[in-house]
Order: sequence, then C-alpha cells, then structure tokens
Amino acid sequence: MKNDQDPHRAAAPMSRRHTLAGMACMPLVVAEAATADDVIAKLLDHTQQSNAALMRGDVRTYRQMIAITGDFVLMSPFGGVPSKAAEYTPDKWERMGRFFRNGTHRQEVVQTYGSQDMVVLALIERDSVEVGGLPAQEWALRVTLVYRRVGSEWHLAHRHADPLANGISLQQAAALARGLPASQ
Repeated sequence: MKNDQDPHRAAAPMSRRHTLAGMACMPLVVAEAATADDVIAKLLDHTQQSNAALMRGDVRTYRQMIAITGDFVLMSPFGGVPSKAAEYTPDKWERMGRFFRNGTHRQEVVQTYGSQDMVVLALIERDSVEVGGLPAQEWALRVTLVYRRVGSEWHLAHRHADPLANGISLQQAAALARGLPASQ
C-alpha cells in the first residue's frame, strides 16, 4: 500500500489557503441569522468564483459550487427552447466543460433583490473566452440569476442570459423576433 493510501498515516495539516480554497468549492450555505444583504454579497462572490471556473472549462469546480434546483430552467444566450434540470446529465455537464476554454470572467452588478428564501441577481457578465471551438473573444451577456434557499443552502433555480449587453437596433430586434438573422 502506498504511503498516501495508508489509513494509519497521519494527515498532513492543511494550510489556511487550502482550507479556504476547499470551502469555496462547496454549495453556498448561509446561517439563518444572516441578513439579505449578507446573503446577496456572498452569492455575488460565489457566482463570480463559480462562473470564472466554468469559463476556464472547469465544470467540476462549477458543479461543486453551484447546486441547481429540481425545477431549474436555463434560458441560454443562444435562444431556443429553455432547458430544464432533468436534461443536465453527467454527459451534458462534461460537454459544457469542453464548450468553454481558457476564459476569464468578471461581473458587473446591475441590481439585486433579496428575501428570506429567494435572491435575484441582475448582472452584466464580461468574459474573454473560447466558446464552442471559436477563437477567444469578448462576450458581454445580460444575465438574471434566481437563487432559492433549500434548507440552509442556496440553489440556482433560473438563469437567463442574452448577448444584448451592447444593444441592437429596433430593426435587428424585429428580425430576431421573426426568427431571422439580426443582419436582415
């Protein structure tokens, strides 16, 4: 048996950095006495860290940090039919991890809303990332996240993102609404 597998071997003490890094990779748990502002601040930080991991292609860390509700709905920036929690199989999560590569992530807070059991974050996400095999480019998305408290944990119930952070014309919006490319 290798030394690192010996159950009688004393565990090496963990550094504060490793302890904090490990804690960051857990679903967000907030004590009952926390105020809505405390919860919102923690969710904003948690969201920043988890989405930064996803943009690097690290879906494992993302999944460790973000729990989704059983009725989760994603309205992706590419449009189409919204996807639901049951569709997120291990294979789909793996494909998602390969979809994003070598990215950086930052978020700008537009507005937040919080209650005892629900938090809504309206953000602009600004990523520089390789997506779907395309060369790295800037992606600015308008994003709404809805978190719901499940026991003492906060789970993501809804994500809606669109690539309209830089704005489009009325004609482009009308073309998209008709199912045409925005250039028509």
